Amino acid sequence: MTNIIQPVILCGGAGTRLWPESRGQLAKQFLPLTGAQSLFQQTVQRTPAGAAFLPPVILCGDAHVTAVRDQLGAHQASLIVEPMPRNTAAAIALAVARADADTLLLVMPSDHVIADVAAFHAAIAKGARLAQQDWIVTFGINPDAPETGFGYIASGAALGDDGFAVDRFIEKPQLADAQKMLAAGGYSWNAGIFLFRAGRMRDAMLTHCRAIFEAADRAVAAGMIDGDALYADAVHFSQAPSDSIDYAVMEKDDRVAVVPASMGWSDLGSWQAVHTLAPKDAAGNAVTGDAFLHDSHGNLVRTGGKRVSLVGMDHVAVIIDGDDILVMPLDRSQDVRAAAKARE
Repeated sequence: MTNIIQPVILCGGAGTRLWPESRGQLAKQFLPLTGAQSLFQQTVQRTPAGAAFLPPVILCGDAHVTAVRDQLGAHQASLIVEPMPRNTAAAIALAVARADADTLLLVMPSDHVIADVAAFHAAIAKGARLAQQDWIVTFGINPDAPETGFGYIASGAALGDDGFAVDRFIEKPQLADAQKMLAAGGYSWNAGIFLFRAGRMRDAMLTHCRAIFEAADRAVAAGMIDGDALYADAVHFSQAPSDSIDYAVMEKDDRVAVVPASMGWSDLGSWQAVHTLAPKDAAGNAVTGDAFLHDSHGNLVRTGGKRVSLVGMDHVAVIIDGDDILVMPLDRSQDVRAAAKARE
């Protein structure tokens, strides 16, 4: 069996937790949040086409095709365009339906940060060995804090030196439970990155979520090819039940493995997470654009081309995008969706 891996990049998210910058055609994955390049561009570059990786397959909605093509630049890729959002199980089913059975598919979200790419590649190599033994592999992040915003994976029996059989998946926990898991060891955060043989996932989907796979398979067969893009058929794809890959397959299958890794991972799921990763001045302020800060500490300021002044402000976010201005304490970052919804 070949060792070459097919990256599959999921680009469908709306990213409303980073409103007002992330919305519509310029969703979170296309924004330069941690440097000059967008999160999507960083994801593409993490698995460069060559000896180890094929050119990526990009899964996206129609509204994002232009952004995907613009940001790919000279990178080779093929696109699968979803006619409507149907969650991750159906999106992945589209890629599985198009792939040769023995191809190893590496499924990655397009909006995550991985600072240690070498560690990521080492984890992929372990995962590939397990995937060739027909394990469906998920990558876990070694936790460094009792986070309550992530699902957790409990490791079971060791699979040589490459990983562990998954004992169970745990929903986002209460703080006390997260603290217990951290103290006990053997738990990792669920990063939503997967590696599997396409034929193995096809069989798993036919067993656990047949309606999803069959709708996606029909949508691919009836799809329209336009250059480098396959536009999945809307009538067939709309018949796919909306479910996450975790619920539809991972939690039901009896041969799922986890490869825990420490690779500088963040899902950049809030403005607070952006502040944590951003370069800061001596007072802990992370500033993008023209801003004056006086007696202010630990703030995140993204001026959107405006001139912003803060006086005597601590631990707040000021995010400006066009006519929309968001001001909030950084520790209320999870409430941004309320503002995004009100401004739809």
